[in-house]
Amino acid sequence: MDKTGFNDGWYYGKKDADGKTLVTLPHDAMILEQRHKSAPGGAAVGYFPGGAYVYEKSFAVPKEWESKHVFLAFEGVYRNAQVYVNGSRAGGCAYGYSPFTVVLDNLLQYGQDNVVRVEADNSQMPNSRWYTGSGIYRPVWLYIAKQAHIRHQGVRISTLSYAPARILVETDHTGQTNDEVHVEVIHGSQVVATGKGAKLELDVPDARLWSAETPNLYCCRVRLSREGNLLDEVEETFGIRRVEWNPGGLFVNGCETLLRGACVHHDNGILGARSYAESEERRVRILKQAGYNAIRSSHNPASKAMLNACDRYGMYMVDETWDLWYSHKSKYDYAAQFMENYRYDIRAMVERDFNHPSVIMYSICNEISEPKDKEGLAFAKEMIDYVHKLDNTRAVTGGVNLMILNMAAKGKGVYKEGGGRSEDKGDEKKATGSLLFNIIASKAGTSMNKAANSPKADAVASPFLDLLDIAGYNYASGRYPLEKEKHPDRVLYGSETFPQDIANNWEMVKRYPYLVGDFMWTGWDYLGEAGMGSWTYTGEGGFEKPYPWLLAEGGAIDILGNIGAEAIYAAVVWGLRKQPYIGVRPVNHPGVRVTKAVWRGTNAIESWAWNGCDGNKAVVEVYANAFEVVLQLNGRQLGKRRIKQFKAVFKTQYTTGNLTAVAYDRQGKETGSVQLSSAEPAGIVLRPEVTSTMPGDVIYVDVLLADSNGVVESNADTMLTVTVNGGELLAFGSANPRTEEHYDAGIFTTYYGRAQAVVRAGMGEAMTLTAGGGSLASVSTTIPIDILS
Repeated sequence: MDKTGFNDGWYYGKKDADGKTLVTLPHDAMILEQRHKSAPGGAAVGYFPGGAYVYEKSFAVPKEWESKHVFLAFEGVYRNAQVYVNGSRAGGCAYGYSPFTVVLDNLLQYGQDNVVRVEADNSQMPNSRWYTGSGIYRPVWLYIAKQAHIRHQGVRISTLSYAPARILVETDHTGQTNDEVHVEVIHGSQVVATGKGAKLELDVPDARLWSAETPNLYCCRVRLSREGNLLDEVEETFGIRRVEWNPGGLFVNGCETLLRGACVHHDNGILGARSYAESEERRVRILKQAGYNAIRSSHNPASKAMLNACDRYGMYMVDETWDLWYSHKSKYDYAAQFMENYRYDIRAMVERDFNHPSVIMYSICNEISEPKDKEGLAFAKEMIDYVHKLDNTRAVTGGVNLMILNMAAKGKGVYKEGGGRSEDKGDEKKATGSLLFNIIASKAGTSMNKAANSPKADAVASPFLDLLDIAGYNYASGRYPLEKEKHPDRVLYGSETFPQDIANNWEMVKRYPYLVGDFMWTGWDYLGEAGMGSWTYTGEGGFEKPYPWLLAEGGAIDILGNIGAEAIYAAVVWGLRKQPYIGVRPVNHPGVRVTKAVWRGTNAIESWAWNGCDGNKAVVEVYANAFEVVLQLNGRQLGKRRIKQFKAVFKTQYTTGNLTAVAYDRQGKETGSVQLSSAEPAGIVLRPEVTSTMPGDVIYVDVLLADSNGVVESNADTMLTVTVNGGELLAFGSANPRTEEHYDAGIFTTYYGRAQAVVRAGMGEAMTLTAGGGSLASVSTTIPIDILS
């Protein structure tokens, strides 16, 4: 079966509007829209409006395709996709996150140009609690096969045992019953196992197992032949690994595994929802570098590219289906279409995920209220049984908020008033469901973790939690110590937790075998839920902040991929970072009281470069796995603090120079030190993440205000302009959560001295990016492009 990208040469525009623009997929129409304060999606989608969009592509269909099987595979279209070929409807998909295929066999005109048209309707809003994007935001693929072929995703590889290694290879094809299926298992360039049969067990000698620590991958090559003639050939990447669980823990290949988890939304920051393979790989790589070994795809199935990256880097994936079931959370959300599509959504996810060793759990929900009653419980069991029927090798889980379920059982928090989102105006009686929880949590803080401890909450939630193979607890860490006595057969993990609670939570993960991990909200910042996690100096509080707020600003890693204080704090807690860390809360707001959000434990950044701030009050946080720490400024000791929960906090005044932290153990022996320095006069510095590239590749370039030593200046933000020759500027922006600037304009102001450009290489020999602005001298960087012969 031949697979080729079908992403070039598309023309896109608004439905029923004149004018079309040539684009390359993936594409996000929403990120190009003009934000405004009255956008019906509100803060949830970052004040972007929706719309109905049309994508069209003309492509040549040769005569020889007449005897072939031809179809298109769409990885994701938001939302209500309808596909037409030469004017005839070919298929579609209601859910914006499910992959789907469209068969073209009876619709093509052979020997001439054909037209495929995709309509994506995201005009009815609000329909989500976060930024969705609009249009064909994930790749599209063209498949061509003989009439007798191996079905799309028709090769399934299961690990039957890991010691010794034995796998099951099942092949679904459209050939005759006597056609031969030949299987080869390949590691590197060596064939390590072979066999024949559509359902075949194979021993793999000296197998290299897959885990987060050892992400070894194999290739399974399957050939379909008839009387010695090759009909089709498919290659699937897989890993040999087996996942097991019981109240004694979670085990991968027999080894106890603790999940150091990050909840991650699907958008790619300044790119919007566009899902480039390089962007998804970069996110997984940075998360792994930060110390995470697991991702919860919140709250929809992850992209194929992200799963591929998780396989390669060794990142466990909890792949999630939906944020809702048949009760609305937003007025125009997927609940109205859910019942007619949920089985397709489950099957599409499981069939796509089956051969990915990184996927260890399927999540069927997030903070839903339906299981409060018998109807909801029966429906939950039906779905769980269906997932098990499709794949009995992985656990079924869900992100369950016990407080929300308990409230729903009392008649509070269920879908009301048309599903519209209530505004947070200090009146919790107007809010419902997840929004009500968020408002209460933003006021009550992390003490909300105890709200699920009541016997009533336990009684309401337990029938559903006990249906799940592994129960996910959203903001219910107060229950962790109780569950051995109350529910001795339950296996659970923190599916959403506050990042500042990681020290307490991780201590419990290590202590209680049945508690298998912790997933902080959130691992990576995202668009929408505007201001949800921000520590702000504007005086704007509440869960949903007003326009022009854009980002949640609740990520342990910021929107550009900079590893922040909360992620480093977690790495210290996990025992992965040996050196101490210095974080400084912004010192350039003298006399202004910060308004804190509960979904963030600190707004400190790794900087002692605050030009013009001498004399301002400074709060310094030091993280270390040590007994005590000494803080020094320009060689003078500022103080000594005992480390409590891996952290010490100092209050001082900012003075230009060098800030040093030295950590000591109980015996007074130095265990590590770290230093931050102020910046000399700064200029623009460009740092591409690669030294060379290939035509069409996507590259990230950091655009910094830094001195000759590379020290970033945090208090000299400047509006910069970026241009590209020999390539395409896809986006340029910063991590500023509150702005009216546009990521597609090529003009943006740095934030704490940092911005970022994302570019796509052209077809020439080199690509040059130039940045300038204000009184700063313009600078350029050139990236060679390797031209393939």
